[in-house]
Amino acid sequence: MNAEPLSQALFLLITMSVAGGLHVLWLRTPLARRLAWPVDGGRTFRGRRLFGDNKRVCGFLVLPPSAAAAFLVLGSLRERLPEPVVTGWWPLGPLEYAGLGLACGLAFMAAELPNSFVKRQLGVPPGRAPARRWLRPVAFAIDRLDSVVGVLLILALLVPVHAATWFWVLLFGPGLHGGFSLLMHRLGLKARAA
Repeated sequence: MNAEPLSQALFLLITMSVAGGLHVLWLRTPLARRLAWPVDGGRTFRGRRLFGDNKRVCGFLVLPPSAAAAFLVLGSLRERLPEPVVTGWWPLGPLEYAGLGLACGLAFMAAELPNSFVKRQLGVPPGRAPARRWLRPVAFAIDRLDSVVGVLLILALLVPVHAATWFWVLLFGPGLHGGFSLLMHRLGLKARAA
C-alpha cells in the first residue's frame, strides 16, 4: 500500500482539526460575540437572506489564520519526523505551508456558503433541519461534506494531491466535521448539531 495518500490525509485531518478546535474556542469569547456580524450583511435574494445569521464574520477572522498556523507548525516538523510519517507531505517551506493552510481555511469557510444560500432559498431557517423529510438526509450529507470538499479542491489546485487522499479525507473528514458541529451545539454555539 502506498503510504503517501494516508500521510497527506492525516496531515489535513490533524491541521484542520486543530484549526476547528481553535475556532470553537474563539467563538466562546466576548470579542467573537462582538464581531458576530452576518457575512451577508442582512442582504436578501428573492426576499430571503443570502446566508442567514449563522455565517458570521468572526468565523472567517479565526479559522483561516488558525489553519495557517496549524499548517505552519506541522509543516515545520516535516524534516524532524520519520520518513514514513511525512512521505506524502509537500516539499514546502514554512511560509508556503502557512499560505497553503490559509487557503484551506478560507476554502473550508467559503465552501459552506453555497449550501447555506440554497437552504435559505428553500426556506430552511439557519441552524434548523429542513421541514421536508426527503431533504433532511440530503442536507445532512451536504452539511458534512461541503467544507471537506472545499478544502480538497483548493488543495488540489495548489499542490499535488493523491486520488486516494480524497478517499481517506472523505471517509474520515465528515465525521470530524460532525464532531465539531456536535461540540459547537453542546457549547450553545449552534442551534442543532448539523
